[in-house]
Amino acid sequence: MDVFEAVAEPSRRALLDALTEGERTAGDLVATLPGLTQPTVSRHLRVLREVGLVEVRPDAQRRIYALRADGLVAIDQWIDRYRQFWTGHLDALERHLRTTRGPAE
Repeated sequence: MDVFEAVAEPSRRALLDALTEGERTAGDLVATLPGLTQPTVSRHLRVLREVGLVEVRPDAQRRIYALRADGLVAIDQWIDRYRQFWTGHLDALERHLRTTRGPAE
């Protein structure tokens, strides 16, 4: 499995979103996904760890999870090809809004 397959699953994206706030214990992460069991969340975390998006460190009996910024490089590089497309469209939208609304207040 690669990074793209890993983030294609909504529960894994929710886990990544939760980790943007900082390190979290496995128990905290289970609480962010109501309806999923601890073993299911653990499997999702294992996938994220295996593709390099998440790292884990032991803390006594707990496991602490954190994002690995370098794990997002592949996604960023892929998206980078499309940024120019977005920028061009956003610039065109800005021009359109200026002509229909008049000068900025």
